[in-house]
Amino acid sequence: FQAEDGIRDRSPSRGLGDVYKRQSEPLVVVVSATGKTTNQLEELIAKKFTAPAESMQLLQLVKEKHLQIVKELFGEIPAELAQQIHEHCVEAEWVIEEEREMAYDYVYDQIICIGELISSRILSAWLQLNENAIEWIDARSIIQTDDTYRDARVQWEVTNDRIKNTLGPLLELQKVIVTQGFIASSPENNSTSLGREGSDYTAAILSSGLGADGMYIWKDVPGVLTADPDLFDHVTKLDRLSYTEAIEMTYYGCKVIHPKTIQPLKSKGIPLFVKSFLDPASEGTLISDDLDLEYPPIVVLEDDQSLIHFSSKDLSFIAEHHLAHLFELFKKHRVKVNMMRNTAISFSVCVRNDPQRIKALIKEVENEYKVLVDQDLELLTIRHYQDAMIPKLLEEKIVILEERIRKTLQMVVKNAPAIVPKKSTS
Repeated sequence: FQAEDGIRDRSPSRGLGDVYKRQSEPLVVVVSATGKTTNQLEELIAKKFTAPAESMQLLQLVKEKHLQIVKELFGEIPAELAQQIHEHCVEAEWVIEEEREMAYDYVYDQIICIGELISSRILSAWLQLNENAIEWIDARSIIQTDDTYRDARVQWEVTNDRIKNTLGPLLELQKVIVTQGFIASSPENNSTSLGREGSDYTAAILSSGLGADGMYIWKDVPGVLTADPDLFDHVTKLDRLSYTEAIEMTYYGCKVIHPKTIQPLKSKGIPLFVKSFLDPASEGTLISDDLDLEYPPIVVLEDDQSLIHFSSKDLSFIAEHHLAHLFELFKKHRVKVNMMRNTAISFSVCVRNDPQRIKALIKEVENEYKVLVDQDLELLTIRHYQDAMIPKLLEEKIVILEERIRKTLQMVVKNAPAIVPKKSTS
């Protein structure tokens, strides 16, 4: 199984060495959208609710971008591929033009899927050009979920049956299957999505369903690193990780692997290789059975966090029934708690800053609680931390909330305001 990170540099052969090398083996390739496409689609989805005409213009730009990629790859635009891209864009046009009131999350999933669909069409056509036995499959016909749009939950029994009955026979014929990450469908055949950066989760679902020998994630980094190299210096690659450590890292926000990826692999003992398409021959990182390993400090920084403070209006204690009610509302409004702290009369949670969901949550509790929200925060998590390293990480930061457990230190922080001395008036 290969989880590809999109056609980034318009030279797919750089990232597809393993496809050519393994084309005589049963192989499934899961591809994400091309670079920045998901962001562009999110922008046009927002415009659908405020300026539909602008939304349609943005969709046309997405279409033209992909046609230009096709032209650069093939030297021309094959008629069949152009028609396929057009048909996927028409799916989005129907939703943009629909005048009936629709929930944002529903609209999001009906449109966002075209990024992966178009990208996989291009990749499939490119591989067919090189005489591979290719079969393009719409992931929405394989992976069934509930209707929790933007964070759908897999219905495993139906999905596993479809994987075995549809993909199994194709793999026996030595077909290379090309499909999409991130997307699925509800029982009503509406498009759903598995959460941002969910292509590797798709590959894990398919790997588990077919009992794969291994799963490979191809990224633009050499493997799993001890921190984000764009944010920190002296970052090193981790050669091996246990499933347990990988689950911990992704839970705390490590972006290289989707948080839900590991569990389906662990349940079947399927090894996961995280490798670089910029250097396919390099070893990358192997994630496999739990091992007795020593790890260096691993740093994860998540930006765009909010701290929500709930306090009782009458100074009564925040008791268990209050917390149970709040967590039911977190579930209802799909507000994921990254960190929490409670006192006698207050309860605070650090969450991803999703204004729509936070606003809906507050509206439901404002009669019972006094609610305050701090924004523009970051969540700093250090696994296997060493006290000596902490002051350097906190330079120009103010710690708002801190929690330490045996292997993990978490801090909600914000940037310290710059203090500039007054100019002398003498």
